[in-house]
Amino acid sequence: MVWFEKLKLNKQLVRSVNEAGFTNPKELQQKTLTRIIGGQDIIVIGPEGSGKTTTYVLGVLNRFNYAPEGVPRVLILVPEKEQVEAVMQQFELLNKNRSISIVGLYVTPGIEAQMDALADGADIVVATPDRARAIYLKLGLNLNKIDLFIIDDADLMIKKGMQLPVTELANSITKCQHLVFTEVMHNKLEKMIAPFMKLPATIEVEELEETPIQTHQQLLYHVPNFGTKLNLLNLFMYDDELFTKTVVFVNTNATADKLYKGLQSRLRDAVAVLNPRFFDTHGFKTIEDFKAASHSRILIAANENNESIDLVGIPFLIHFDLPVEKELYIARVTNHQPDSEDETMAITFATDLELSQVKKIEQATGKKIPTASLPDELVIEKEVKAKKEEEKPTKPSADAPGAAFHEKKAANAKTYNYSSGQKAKMNNKRKH
Repeated sequence: MVWFEKLKLNKQLVRSVNEAGFTNPKELQQKTLTRIIGGQDIIVIGPEGSGKTTTYVLGVLNRFNYAPEGVPRVLILVPEKEQVEAVMQQFELLNKNRSISIVGLYVTPGIEAQMDALADGADIVVATPDRARAIYLKLGLNLNKIDLFIIDDADLMIKKGMQLPVTELANSITKCQHLVFTEVMHNKLEKMIAPFMKLPATIEVEELEETPIQTHQQLLYHVPNFGTKLNLLNLFMYDDELFTKTVVFVNTNATADKLYKGLQSRLRDAVAVLNPRFFDTHGFKTIEDFKAASHSRILIAANENNESIDLVGIPFLIHFDLPVEKELYIARVTNHQPDSEDETMAITFATDLELSQVKKIEQATGKKIPTASLPDELVIEKEVKAKKEEEKPTKPSADAPGAAFHEKKAANAKTYNYSSGQKAKMNNKRKH
């Protein structure tokens, strides 16, 4: 009876959820369904598996308490064809009102069949933004009576560059309720939804593993773009007193070469590549060779080589890029010797588009990664599009400091905005 008494679902829908085996609502459903039914604009932030899809499917079906008209009242946008099909399967599971017509739109050879399906009558449309926009421009998708507009996996839409069709469709609807579901919230997503969201309530749930994994101390640096990542890496690596033996992980050999060239011009043999591709690149065949080399303190390793590396005794691990498989990251940061005096710090650089991967890692390890403040002397690069509109910068002199530097203030020298406890632990690693 929880579904009926607390969440205000109609009795037919309560029977459907019970028959589907959903005996009790999840935390996300308890926090959001009454707001959805009440007509409020909502931003829902939750990890994979928290029940986001079921939540809005129930909210949608609860609206149809009378005979549908065959004109779209609900538009649901998802990033990919497979998700269109998954959402429609969830409707099939929970919908007992067979008079409701649900049409899926996604990129497939031949647009006419989907336009015909809409013409035959559709109450709920589940679509990828590009296909929905294409059919709308052909006058095949009627948005005049849409009163509920849903964006699912909004963070993934940003990754796929779907902002334009999403905002165009949203702006083509005169007045409706808006629901946005995402794993993470960041600046790019806020910018996309700001024009059409009306004083939304933000609801966030965390579902972490009950038994946390024992990991090394971790820090997250949230940066706006790749260029700022480079500046931050330079800023850290030029500090040879603090950052002694350090392994820097990137996703591709091409990125490894780029980082090597940028650091090697100033650091020379202090920087090396694990299994380099070119004969003139300073490198090592094994991690043991790097550990034994007193003159080298920075090793760049590419995730695409998919090697298991013995990282015991390395004071600093920097994930310049997050690996596609979260298990690889977790294996590296797991502390197998928690009682050892040799502590390791795992530092992660992440842009907006990588925050969803950070969330998956946190969910799997059972603990949040603390976010560190960006150093005051870090140069924040502008977005590429904005940079192209400006004049090219003058070439710095040979004696000028690197791009990652401004003149340091005495109060900021080598602090990097760490807490006193963090700095004390990090300074202890100088013996390496």
